[in-house]
Amino acid sequence: MMNLRKFGLLILSTIILSAGSVRADEGMWMLPLLQKLNSKKMSEMGFKLSAKDIYDINKSSLKDAVMHFGGGCTAELISKEGLVLTNHHCGYGTIQRLSTVDHDYLQNGYWAKNRDEELPAKGLSVTFLDRFEDVTKSVTDAMAAAADPKAKDEAMRTISDQLTSKAVASNKYMKARVVSFFGDNQFYMVVTKTYSDIRFVGAPPSSIGKFGADTDNWMWPRHTGDFSMFRIYVDKDNNPAEYAKDNVPYQPKKYLTISLKGVNQNDPAMIIGYPGRTNRFMTSYEVKETSGITNAVTILVRGVRQNVLMADMEADPKIRLQYSSKYAGSSNFWKKAIGMNETFAKLKVMDRRAAEENTFTEWVAADPARVEKYGKALSDIQSAVEGRAKLMMLSRYYMEALNSIELTSAANRFAPRPEGSESGGQGGGRGGYFGGTPADFYKDYSVSTDKKVAKALIALFKEKVPATDLPAFYKTIDTDYNGNINAYVDMMFDNSVFTSEAKLNAALAGDKKAIEKDPALLAAKDISASMMKYMRDLEQYRTQYSRGQKLYIAGMLEMKAGQAIYPDANSTMRLTYGKVLNYSPKDGVIYDYVTTMDGVMQKEDPKNWEFVVPAKLKELYNAKDFGQYAMKDGRMPVAFLTNNDITGGNSGSPVMNKKGQLIGTAFDGNWESMSSDIIFEPSLQRCINVDIRYTLFIMDKFGGAGYLLNEMKITK
Repeated sequence: MMNLRKFGLLILSTIILSAGSVRADEGMWMLPLLQKLNSKKMSEMGFKLSAKDIYDINKSSLKDAVMHFGGGCTAELISKEGLVLTNHHCGYGTIQRLSTVDHDYLQNGYWAKNRDEELPAKGLSVTFLDRFEDVTKSVTDAMAAAADPKAKDEAMRTISDQLTSKAVASNKYMKARVVSFFGDNQFYMVVTKTYSDIRFVGAPPSSIGKFGADTDNWMWPRHTGDFSMFRIYVDKDNNPAEYAKDNVPYQPKKYLTISLKGVNQNDPAMIIGYPGRTNRFMTSYEVKETSGITNAVTILVRGVRQNVLMADMEADPKIRLQYSSKYAGSSNFWKKAIGMNETFAKLKVMDRRAAEENTFTEWVAADPARVEKYGKALSDIQSAVEGRAKLMMLSRYYMEALNSIELTSAANRFAPRPEGSESGGQGGGRGGYFGGTPADFYKDYSVSTDKKVAKALIALFKEKVPATDLPAFYKTIDTDYNGNINAYVDMMFDNSVFTSEAKLNAALAGDKKAIEKDPALLAAKDISASMMKYMRDLEQYRTQYSRGQKLYIAGMLEMKAGQAIYPDANSTMRLTYGKVLNYSPKDGVIYDYVTTMDGVMQKEDPKNWEFVVPAKLKELYNAKDFGQYAMKDGRMPVAFLTNNDITGGNSGSPVMNKKGQLIGTAFDGNWESMSSDIIFEPSLQRCINVDIRYTLFIMDKFGGAGYLLNEMKITK
């Protein structure tokens, strides 16, 4: 077996050798390696920035203007007063929580006219990168001394704690974590600073910020003004602080200059952001699992739930407000799963992966030393994936179906814990997706809607899951309700204290032991017990799969030495660079790289909520009152395409020109590249971006918030 220290050097050598063959479009590149890997190529493409202009730990650089927004998106600073720009859909949940039926900021939009009108965004935080540190040697040395998988896990925890404690020392504002790259073959420590006093500044109405909604999601041509604005507040010393009325706007190290020059075909374009997860080393066995289990179950179950939600949202404005964010989050991945399976088939992803595996197998077989090191890599992955198939199916149905019933999730979360338990009192449990307190949950909860969802999903679950794998409450349905699921659900909702905050508070104020017999809590315990069982059963395959994956990626790195190699996305800051570019999705069709307000008007449908155009926007369009934001030909730009390599988490990322100036905001990928998390297809993969000129036009001309431009640095 290769010495782990030597292996770390091999990886670095492989990456460095890749520099000469780096693609302009493909790759989510690590910022500390830009000088070694990317600077020369970027310069050849026309970029005017040095590696230190982008990433420097000693002085301000572009990385200081980009942040991880809310843990799932990206955002950027666009003023010296801590003004933050991100996508509308990234701010959607926060905007929804701040809205009421009387003050519906989602539906109507909102712009704070002064600092006092900027609304505290409870629970929202943003995180900035301070630095990366390569800790591969320290981690691999510690793990090499461990005798078995359990000991290796413990060694990993111990060395991570030691490294992160040393990194932050006594700086209470800094946090650090050790992150795996290349399938546990390389490790970096990521040091960050988080700000938690974030205030909502403004956003357009959903008719602009969500124009096209589900129909246009993942589609081009696109005409969505997908942006929202926030502001970071700090204490008087410019340090992170919890919300306080006397906090002041953040004075950043770096904020982005905005360019109104626009874009043209083949213009250089780069994106810095926080891509969530890719699996570019995924094997054919995993592609089959993803398509046939993960995506298939997701598509089926979410489709059923979303039909219920949409019907109720269309019928009742209050329910629309309560469930708009929940629906949007669910629908986004649902449609992505559909598109992913479609492109898996069209691009023959499984066959292409199988061909790569054959090449790898032949390369391994040609050298006895490689056989010893990598000979079992693919067989370990295959065996683990095939062995866990049923458990993966069961766990997915549990997560998508039964875990989507809000009542049982609330019961599991808010029921009192036994004294001395790990999570004493309220809190803990599942259901963290809906926020912290009972008040937060019940504000956006409809009993009638959830009851319909419960009836539909409990019935679907029974239809799809073998009887031997059903949670215990199905026996109650059979014995006490003659198999009538609707009658059981009615009983559960009629008799549970978890259907309202008032009932819950009254129960908690009385005999807490009585809550133990609550039908929703009993069902929740049955669901949790079954889920935990299947999760424990899956563990038996984890070690084998992880071992195989680590060896396979290590072997691929060695086999492809001299080629472009970059690590999978893992929610750490990355740079991708390419250019503004059109594409042809099929024979005889060419999609232009830009869309304009002409397309907004062409799509208008007053009878379809997805394509309603506000009256004021039509007035501006008809008058051609576009101000300084119009294109040279007089049209108003809306969105544009680049071939940057992005994925979920990049939403809200700044799109910058060759000088590092802001030209747009990334917000989506295109339908033809839905398998891009697995395989990059350069002729088809595109990044969809809001043109910054449309953002400023909507803010200024439509929203009347042009005063915000006074704190921005804008170049024409």
